[in-house]
Amino acid sequence: MKNTLSAAIQLYSSSDSYFAHRSKVKLEQSLYLEALSDAEKVIELNPSSHLGYELKHAALHGAQRSDCAIEAFKIMLSKLDNDPDTQIQKLRQHYPNRIELLEGAVRPAIQAQLENAPLRLINTSTGRLCNRDAQINAFMETTEYKELLYSSVMHGPLQMQHIQEALAYYFSWVMLSHRWEAKEPLLHEVHDKVIYDLDPVGTNVKLQKFCKVARNAGYRWAWSDTCCIDQNNSAELQESVISMFVWYHYSALTIIYLSDVPPSSKSGALANSIWNTRGWTVQEFLAPTNVLFYQANWTLYLDDRSRNHKESVSIMQELEDATGINARALVAFHPGMGNAREKLRWASTRVTTLQEDIAYSLFGIFGVHLPVIYGEKRHNALGRLLQEIIAHSGDITALYWVGQSSNFNSCLPADISAYNILPHTLPSLSTHEMQTSVAALRKTVTVESASKLYILLENISVPRFANARLQLPCIAFPLTEVRWRPGQYGDQCFTYDVKANGLHDLSITAEDQLVQFWPGKPVRRTVLLIRPWTRDLLELPDFAELPDFAELPDIDDESSVEDYWSVPEFPLHDSPPGSPREHGSVNSESSDRAFRLIAHLGQPFSAFLVAQQRGGEYRRIASDNNIIAQVKDATSVNDMMDVRMLEIL
Repeated sequence: MKNTLSAAIQLYSSSDSYFAHRSKVKLEQSLYLEALSDAEKVIELNPSSHLGYELKHAALHGAQRSDCAIEAFKIMLSKLDNDPDTQIQKLRQHYPNRIELLEGAVRPAIQAQLENAPLRLINTSTGRLCNRDAQINAFMETTEYKELLYSSVMHGPLQMQHIQEALAYYFSWVMLSHRWEAKEPLLHEVHDKVIYDLDPVGTNVKLQKFCKVARNAGYRWAWSDTCCIDQNNSAELQESVISMFVWYHYSALTIIYLSDVPPSSKSGALANSIWNTRGWTVQEFLAPTNVLFYQANWTLYLDDRSRNHKESVSIMQELEDATGINARALVAFHPGMGNAREKLRWASTRVTTLQEDIAYSLFGIFGVHLPVIYGEKRHNALGRLLQEIIAHSGDITALYWVGQSSNFNSCLPADISAYNILPHTLPSLSTHEMQTSVAALRKTVTVESASKLYILLENISVPRFANARLQLPCIAFPLTEVRWRPGQYGDQCFTYDVKANGLHDLSITAEDQLVQFWPGKPVRRTVLLIRPWTRDLLELPDFAELPDFAELPDIDDESSVEDYWSVPEFPLHDSPPGSPREHGSVNSESSDRAFRLIAHLGQPFSAFLVAQQRGGEYRRIASDNNIIAQVKDATSVNDMMDVRMLEIL
């Protein structure tokens, strides 16, 4: 009997049930390594059972080895699926397919996270350049992913917010803004190499230091325009130029390296850095939310150890003084076509190695998407950009410049440097002056004449610009006499005394000869001084600034929908049937607007000189000075009735 009992005990102690029981006891005592050892014994003795893997999973989870725990969990599920015992198979119902669900949710979430990321990034841990697939595969091998997977398995429904936060942290990247030097490491030179193993000479050191600074700041990924773009792939180059503003904007940090600013520099060194003269660097400091400036030895500029130098009042003030860009735009810039003339001025003194880049570097700032065509030359690149701005925004402030005309269109400047000169500031009427002027006009100008001019200008189309042809609405004043004033500027410029219908006499200095007015010339083509027309003077409401319907106030029980709608104000030329205007009376506010318009038109304005071509189109004659014209008599409304839409080449 004793021998039989001893044999039974010995048999039990070598069975999988014994080790399973002991593993459970060890788990309860938090002795995870010992529990794991017993779980391995269970698997060894009964490899087809799910129980050993269940215990192994629990032990690994307790030991915080999530990656191995997930593998054990997957094997446990497969054992449950394949067990011939239907009762055992039913246990599988307690474990939903959360792993498959998570894996199915993670990949689209990764793609969404990388939608605004560069195509290639440097892994700051390994020092290797990775494309999009390599980045994703690297994530799938990380402890972070295994922990995310395990957390989802163990803690119920998928938490997409938690997943997105984990992905945003892992895939965050750092951008480099710098001045290119003579020999930078390019893509083909670092492909399949470890950045940290490159010879520490020349610009290799800059790339290595940048990656180390990014890594030490806690970021896994870094981007440099030197080696992360295939310069020989036109499609990739096109996508990179168009997307670069977005990449900088969505970066976790942009490191700005000032290679010519020595250690311990004083305030002012940033303003004098060559980095501050380059065309591409404008978007590189406007786009990001977080930036840090580093000196030549990779120490922080002014020893400012704040997390974001855009929060440094002194650094932003220095940058504002140096660039002319107001601090608000420096800190929180939003791309778009508004204030086009001002944005063009920001880039007007900057230089780029390739002449087309001065235009391409502004694509992101204006939010435009145009083809990148290296070899098209500066005129065409800048012309296409300005054409896009005017065509989509109707903003013609980019037409106000002095200097040489572009080959793309004569109404555009040949070089962006033309925008460095501020447009002529014209006087505006004060409220009192406007009231006085309107009162005087009412005594001499009929309401019908004022309304006719207002309606004429209200109905003319907005500017259109396509295929290098500008359709420009304007008020035209035909030239009646031009006299050349010899000798003042030698052979470089020509000064003319000009007379035009309805305008005070004025002088114009231009590089072109107005040969159509020479004595004995058989053909006299039409030459006009024009006032480019914008609808601002109509004082119409800007519907883009009105709140949308989602912002309407709540309607209570005692209110009706009509209480929240105002009666529309009919324009001067369109009154509803039966209204007082139909019987000859004119709305007072509408007539006031018409008279205020005439008062505005009576003020000095920036004029363009244009000459008609053989095909009926016009070309602008560039001037070296602003042409400031003024109507002789604002009460002579007929002199301002020549409203046209000119096609300008």
